[in-house]
Amino acid sequence: MPIFKYKGYDPQGSATEGVIEADGHRDAALKIKSRGIFPKEITEETPSRKKGLFKKYSPLVLAGITRRLSTLLYSGVPLVEAVSSLSSEQKGNWRGILIDIKDRVSGGSSLARAMQAHPDIFPDFYTGMISAGESSGTLTDVLLKLADFLETEVTIKNKVQTALIYPLFMACVSVFIVMFLFTFVIPKITKVFEETSAALPFATIMLIWISTAFKNFWWLLLLIAAGIVTAFRWVRKNRKEIIDNILLKDPTGILSGLYMLRFTMTMSFLLSGGLPILKAMQLTSRATGNAVLENRIMTAQNLVSQGAKLSSSLEGFPPSLLQIIATGEQTGKLPEVLMKTADAYESEFERKLQRAISLLEPILILTMGLIVGFIVVAVLLPIFEMNQVVK
Repeated sequence: MPIFKYKGYDPQGSATEGVIEADGHRDAALKIKSRGIFPKEITEETPSRKKGLFKKYSPLVLAGITRRLSTLLYSGVPLVEAVSSLSSEQKGNWRGILIDIKDRVSGGSSLARAMQAHPDIFPDFYTGMISAGESSGTLTDVLLKLADFLETEVTIKNKVQTALIYPLFMACVSVFIVMFLFTFVIPKITKVFEETSAALPFATIMLIWISTAFKNFWWLLLLIAAGIVTAFRWVRKNRKEIIDNILLKDPTGILSGLYMLRFTMTMSFLLSGGLPILKAMQLTSRATGNAVLENRIMTAQNLVSQGAKLSSSLEGFPPSLLQIIATGEQTGKLPEVLMKTADAYESEFERKLQRAISLLEPILILTMGLIVGFIVVAVLLPIFEMNQVVK
């Protein structure tokens, strides 16, 4: 139902304004007048898809607000008072958002519709679940499930970031050390060899060539690096499916496992929240984080809308997962089966991630050892040869 914003005068003649949910302008005017307000201006509001107060919503903060709202409603606090209480606890932008939601709900809007006015804060799956909860009378349970889901997402993301911090730090330090050696240290050492007329070993010649390239053409190397980053970002933005198709073929199976974890976890969550399977598939396709899988899920959605089974419509998914989905469809327990599968994928993902990180660290150390070893050999070889000549 559309939301209308109005300005007018109350029975005492004081200016007032607010929002109200109605079928049209005529219905909005009648509802406003029934409150004893003389409307001066009525305008329809539509949810904006432009950037709001946040460029990206904070799932952890949203999870906390969602859990507290569920607790307040479970305790018997009316919705408007519950949102008002939450707004008084928040600061900055979140406070303004919750106050706006409270005003919209008190004006007759549903909670889901009020949240849709802030699409960059409340994702589509969130407002969809809220709407389903309001329709079925299970809003308290839905809010609790939303809080658990958001916290699980944050936990998985934090695990990946924590696991990658040390290897990335090692890689950055290694690159910095190599560039420093070849730009400042090696030229001073090799200058002695360049002044001799003796033939230099091939390793020493290579070392001098690389050092000269770093010293004289460092700007070109930076331009090449910047060009690679720019090209990658362009491809990521305009040809995302090319990169995502490569990521799907990850030989370690870590990324494909992460995608399947997101698919099963989101799908089971949305279905258990009462969303229709077609809507759940649409929202899940965006949550996978892979454009190729998103297209496959949307293709499957079209087939399911024509009466096909989900298990027979998904293309390119693991056969074991398709068999699990088929079993869930036959028993009528698809959400529960998918949730257990998501737990299994999460455990497997953590094991593979830790194994990869444990292998990545010695690989970085070995690479640095080879580079340092090459430098030492390239420096010592001509010294040994000069000693042989002296003898």
